[in-house]
Amino acid sequence: MWAEKDGCLTGKFEFIDFAEAFSFITQVALLAEKMNHHPEWSNSYNKVEIRLTTHDQKHTVTTKDRQMATIIESLYHQRIS
Repeated sequence: MWAEKDGCLTGKFEFIDFAEAFSFITQVALLAEKMNHHPEWSNSYNKVEIRLTTHDQKHTVTTKDRQMATIIESLYHQRIS
């Protein structure tokens, strides 16, 4: 689900509709605040793309990004199960 390229992890997620996608974004936003690690993302109807990189480490993928990706993926699988 995650791909590493150009100094970031990119995850693509698909939901049944916009409301589910937006709800997922809200969950990720709360996680980001808790971890003080904020992703870049885009949303188009039922699709969400998330990019994780550590800006203060010169835009590289760090352990913090990998930990967040693992949690995000878990949240996603909980929602679609």
